[in-house]
Amino acid sequence: MRLHLGIDDTDSPAGGCTTRIAADLALTLVKKGVTFLDYPNLIRLNPNVPWKTRGNGAVCLRLETNLQPGTILEVAIEQIEETSRLGDAGTDPGVVLLEGEVPSVVTQFATEALTRIVTPSEAISVIRRTRAEAICCGSSQGIIGALAAIGTTLGGDYTFELIAYRSEHHLGTPRLIDSESVYAMNEKMKEFTFNNLDPETGRILITPRGPDPILCGVRGESPEAVRKAFDMLLIREPVDMWMIFRTNQGTDAHLVKYCRVSQLQDYSAVVVEGTVLESPRTITGGHVILSLGDETGSLHCAAYEPTGRFREIVRRLVPGDRVRAFGGVRAAADGVPRTLNLEKLEVLEAFPRFMIRNPVCPKCSRRMKSAGKTQGFRCKKCGTHEGSKIHLEVQTDIEEKIYLPPLRAHRHLTKPYARYARKQSATNRYPVTDWHFS
Repeated sequence: MRLHLGIDDTDSPAGGCTTRIAADLALTLVKKGVTFLDYPNLIRLNPNVPWKTRGNGAVCLRLETNLQPGTILEVAIEQIEETSRLGDAGTDPGVVLLEGEVPSVVTQFATEALTRIVTPSEAISVIRRTRAEAICCGSSQGIIGALAAIGTTLGGDYTFELIAYRSEHHLGTPRLIDSESVYAMNEKMKEFTFNNLDPETGRILITPRGPDPILCGVRGESPEAVRKAFDMLLIREPVDMWMIFRTNQGTDAHLVKYCRVSQLQDYSAVVVEGTVLESPRTITGGHVILSLGDETGSLHCAAYEPTGRFREIVRRLVPGDRVRAFGGVRAAADGVPRTLNLEKLEVLEAFPRFMIRNPVCPKCSRRMKSAGKTQGFRCKKCGTHEGSKIHLEVQTDIEEKIYLPPLRAHRHLTKPYARYARKQSATNRYPVTDWHFS
């Protein structure tokens, strides 16, 4: 029979990792003779959920087996009980098992989970309608991501990530990967991988900074590319295991919901098209605030200090520019209105820019001077008077295109410039022989 096993919410800010538990579970199932119909699917969900730990990721294992569904569930629960952060606050693991083809009601639920806050009751309703099985520990929060991971079948654009894991002995210590090997790998593999390092600062992006067990993650366009890139790295600590995942990272999968200003919901991922209402302003901390409006209302948009030179593009906008803003909606709080946190910006139409200058004398062709308040302008040479300043249209340096923050400020789902000419098209991918190591 064909089974889809979704897992979520096994970690906490103090440590742990859902992908590591899923990887261990996948190897256990391989040893039991289970056939994998796809690489393990790492699915990033709505990045604006306020209670997420790090990347708001869930995992789905797509299997074919003669084992009973109950047996698969027992193995999964045993793995979670042994290795998840059950004792930590906010860790509420959820497991969902679905047999057969993925129904449209599940794929629709997954789309909602990418773009807005969904509730456990919504997940439970879908689970009952599809006769899936679900088990949760603590609250029911974990079944949301588990079900959404099953529903995200990656039928359109997708990428791959090879994730390597640390030995327990090295947890909490600096990650020992030779930086020069990362630079060399990026130079050779930049056409087939992405987000290895930030070109502005040279900061390495394949290694996380927290206490989780991930040593590094190499993202790319194919399993062969991420494996080849990983093999180029000089790693100076033991690699406990690695596994290749198929994923929605780097695809902008969450930025598909177009909204009017009046339709915005807190913590949703949206696209808003409108007109710049006033000149952008810089506030304390170096953040830039843009006022955007459509026929239904106005909205504050924010380009925060970590977005670096992206803020300069926002600052150069003028009232009348037509733009498309992409990002997450932050709820109003502490006197700050509801704000769209900008993830990218597309300039649709640049409003004409003008330079205001004193008029030129029609007789002498010299620039005239002010004759005093409300007195107009006078030519010092011949005494000719003119009434007002002139507006000269100037060339703008704002191009009508998409602008992104630097790579170091990207979310897991953000599509980098390097991928705009690339797009996958297949649905399921049977794993190659060499897709894991332990």
